[in-house]
Amino acid sequence: MVEQQQTPQYLAAVDLGSNSFHMVVARIEDGHIHIQDKLKEMVRLGAGLDEQNRLTKEARQRALACLNRFGERVRNFPPGTVAAVGTRTLRQAKKSHRFIAKASKALGHPISIIGGKEEARLVYLGVSHSLVAEEGKRFVMDIGGGSTELILGEHFEPLYLRSLNMGCVSMSLKFFRDGDLSKAAWGKAKTAAHLELRPVRKYFQRADFSSATGASGTIKTVGSIVQALELNPYLNITLDSLYAIRERMIAAGHLDKLDLPGLKAERKQVIAGGLAVLIATFEALRIEKMQVSDGALREGLLYERLGRICCEDSRLKTVETVQQRFQISAKHAKRVNRTAHRLFTACEEAWDLQSDDAELLYWAGSLHEIGLAVSLSGYQKHGAYLLDHADLPGFSYSEQDWMSTLVRCHCKKITRRLLRKIPRAKRKTILRLAVLLRLAVLLHRSRKDETACIKEVIAQENGLSLCFAEGELDRHPLQLASLEQEATYLQQVGFELRFSS
Repeated sequence: MVEQQQTPQYLAAVDLGSNSFHMVVARIEDGHIHIQDKLKEMVRLGAGLDEQNRLTKEARQRALACLNRFGERVRNFPPGTVAAVGTRTLRQAKKSHRFIAKASKALGHPISIIGGKEEARLVYLGVSHSLVAEEGKRFVMDIGGGSTELILGEHFEPLYLRSLNMGCVSMSLKFFRDGDLSKAAWGKAKTAAHLELRPVRKYFQRADFSSATGASGTIKTVGSIVQALELNPYLNITLDSLYAIRERMIAAGHLDKLDLPGLKAERKQVIAGGLAVLIATFEALRIEKMQVSDGALREGLLYERLGRICCEDSRLKTVETVQQRFQISAKHAKRVNRTAHRLFTACEEAWDLQSDDAELLYWAGSLHEIGLAVSLSGYQKHGAYLLDHADLPGFSYSEQDWMSTLVRCHCKKITRRLLRKIPRAKRKTILRLAVLLRLAVLLHRSRKDETACIKEVIAQENGLSLCFAEGELDRHPLQLASLEQEATYLQQVGFELRFSS
């Protein structure tokens, strides 16, 4: 079961972006977030990917050194009060789980990698909380180092989310390498950006949004340049103001000769790529003006984490939506979850299980029958595939991997091969959770609330003993036969299941 936690005094959010790493620390008072501290370092992780999409040693060292410094600020924060995520570069990097393990140790808190749509959702959450409430749909844009997020939403609810594979770092490296600011370079960048925008252009053109807002480094920097050059009296970004900035950059010809008021030295290397993306977006989506927001991904992380603590967990809504979409029996999932939770509670201390593990077991129990939407035959395999490839708002890549593995392993034969995509440090826990889910599903095979009464559950290092009430297994012969088969299955992974009455 997912239980409400006590509201903490402080929360922190860390954004491992492709260009910069950011951290914000906030004080929580009466359910409201008050930013107390901000840290930022230009790590340029995106520039540290080699041709095989591997992080270079220098990039990893820069990142870990930064996270060590961030960790000094939040290492003593209680578990669950620091939300840390990696974005486009870590989605793209090969064997990123190895780096994530070291990065989490450096920070002192777990770090997850999130998908593009989840990044867009969190950006919108952060931006919408920083703006004055207004009627109508709003368009939100965030240009990161490796990706650009485009969102259409209303009030605090995102309606349409897209993440495009272009950002200020990737575009600058590709089209403005070595500081070239020639007209030809701008032409190539413009064409590439428009090609990325083509699949979503018509939707946003027809969306009829009442306002446009931009977030994060590139757009904030452009806003500062517009203000410093007095290109717009209302401090909004317009297409004409973007053209004017581009013309000044073309006239300079090279980054070394560029002198733009409002442009900080740390942003200079990537401003051309970001500006090219922004101009193309204005042109393709017919944006007239854009305001600049203080809120972004990290603020969205804070509100998301506060929501989880205060029982407004977006993952609950996601699970309910998936149950409805795939016609999963919520009633049966609930009975399976009740039994799984009772077994979890009995094993919690002996197996050193955490609250995060209880949540994971709950999500998997809620969705374990998703594969039935495809076919009864091998439905656990279909379910795992669906969870591997679905966009699940609120869930990180690792959470989806773990949940998919539990669904894949919740019935039929189980082998160690099925656990290979799980990091070694987590495999034993995932196997134990899989055993608990398997037993809960097995005990409710008749799809009734009634099941054989268990008097005692004893957890061992690599085993579990179930003591049923006297005569219970005789009255439930199907469950007895299933338990005997289950004991044979679990032997294949070195786990011993004992049962008696």
